Amino acid sequence: MLIRFCAFALAALATSPASPGFEQAQADESPAYVVEVTDVSAKVGEPAVLHATLRVRDGYRVLQGYNNRVIELSSFDDGVAFERRVVGGTIQEGGLDFAIGVRATKPGRHPINGYFRVGYIHGPDEFAMISLRLIASVNGTE
Repeated sequence: MLIRFCAFALAALATSPASPGFEQAQADESPAYVVEVTDVSAKVGEPAVLHATLRVRDGYRVLQGYNNRVIELSSFDDGVAFERRVVGGTIQEGGLDFAIGVRATKPGRHPINGYFRVGYIHGPDEFAMISLRLIASVNGTE
């Protein structure tokens, strides 16, 4: 009897929609934001700033009370050092801006990634916190 109940509960959880207010976005998809990231080039060893912007779609607003940030920054090949592992966003007209301090540690193109952890408001009573992937490159020059 207990096994049947557990199986039923797991099936119900797997088929039920996410609870209101919380939502996991597909990679690079968001109902609220458009991701804009421009790769950056810098001399090896010199600091640079990679700007990542989330533009708010029509009908949505930034959830200002939430700690909007980029987390889990990493370099695929250890060719980039980060000023900070967590970078807070600043609210700009039309979205959020993230200024990510980077330094190329060797020449070449170095892919980096991380996650935007942001919130949004839609309509009078819908809000959500979501994760979006950050994908970019840092080009180290000599």
